[in-house]
Amino acid sequence: MTLLHDVSKAATVNPRALNGGISIGATLSLIEWLTGDECHALDEAGLVVGLGRRLQALGLPVDRLTLHLTTLHPEFIGRTFAWAPGEPVEIHDREYGSRLALANTPLMKAQEMREPLIVGPGESPHGRWQHIDIFSGRGLVQLMIAPLCNADGPISSAVFATRRPGGFTSSEKDLIERILPALRNTCELRVLRQCELSLLDTYIGPMTASRILAGHIRRGEIESIEAALLLCDLRGFTELSNRLPGSTVLSLLNAYFDKVVPAITREGGEALKFMGDAVLAFFPGVDAAGASGSALASAQTILDEIGGFEYDGIRVKVGIALHYGEVSYGNVGSGNRLDFTLIGPDVNIVSRIQGICSERGEALLTSARFRQKAEIPDAISIGQQQLKGFAEAMELFTIAQAE
Repeated sequence: MTLLHDVSKAATVNPRALNGGISIGATLSLIEWLTGDECHALDEAGLVVGLGRRLQALGLPVDRLTLHLTTLHPEFIGRTFAWAPGEPVEIHDREYGSRLALANTPLMKAQEMREPLIVGPGESPHGRWQHIDIFSGRGLVQLMIAPLCNADGPISSAVFATRRPGGFTSSEKDLIERILPALRNTCELRVLRQCELSLLDTYIGPMTASRILAGHIRRGEIESIEAALLLCDLRGFTELSNRLPGSTVLSLLNAYFDKVVPAITREGGEALKFMGDAVLAFFPGVDAAGASGSALASAQTILDEIGGFEYDGIRVKVGIALHYGEVSYGNVGSGNRLDFTLIGPDVNIVSRIQGICSERGEALLTSARFRQKAEIPDAISIGQQQLKGFAEAMELFTIAQAE
């Protein structure tokens, strides 16, 4: 830190003696910002705004600054953050198909070569860029495209663009190149954070992901919670899987889950487990009536969606069980191979209720406790039912309009 201050002090005495017109002190100050606590606390949009404004304050004619951050996500290849002076930051999620639109463009060429690339508005051996949404119609004269190469994994990139005739000067390009290692590192941290969150959300759900990121990762670390439970099962799946090609079965399952899971998450639930063709979800909350009402709304949406669902000429039906109770939520497993799950008698109850759905051909069944918590006025009793593994029979209910 002493060396940096000494260099900065020397540059202050003769502020334009180095770097061809831009002081080394200003350059070091920008690098310090990129690696410091203030920048570290910013999200990606804050980063691109802060960097753009600081570059302009140093006299660089940056009229467009974009970060193209790649990630690991089942639906998106990455996200673009685009800044221009006096405009709100644009954020674009890039689906996997968007790679085709960027093929044969300088953006892709720079990533392939892993070296900075400078292109103008005319024809270029590296391809055209004016049609790309974040650059189109802005009168940009020159782009400096800088790949941000991590130690491993996908490559991100930053683009510095100007409208000034003649483009960036050599000293301005030199400054940009000097800050690239610091920019790469701060972007890599954000990409790693996003990958971490995306993968956890994708495979275990956001609520469980939050617990893991909070450090609850030891085996046997269990919390008792009250929650509404939903178990949705696809009818006749064994027969379908025996009769249809494997690829068709997988596509059918994915299309079916596309109907079920969004109906759960929209109501604040979490799809905790995919058990073959079944989905176990829970709706936590201190308000039992609210959690149960959300689970019921989710179940009715699933039934509405599946009622009109058809895949490749195949129509399916589901059975949904609803229950409210206390569950143990946490880690089980062996050694360093753990699973976040729900266990307890009430989980067993919702599973057995679902079995009664299958036996009787009912679309929706609830326990008496769920009916009470959800305050369902028009529930119809189907009588006392013996649940496997439980000594006492339980009264179950269906709902007329959900059939």
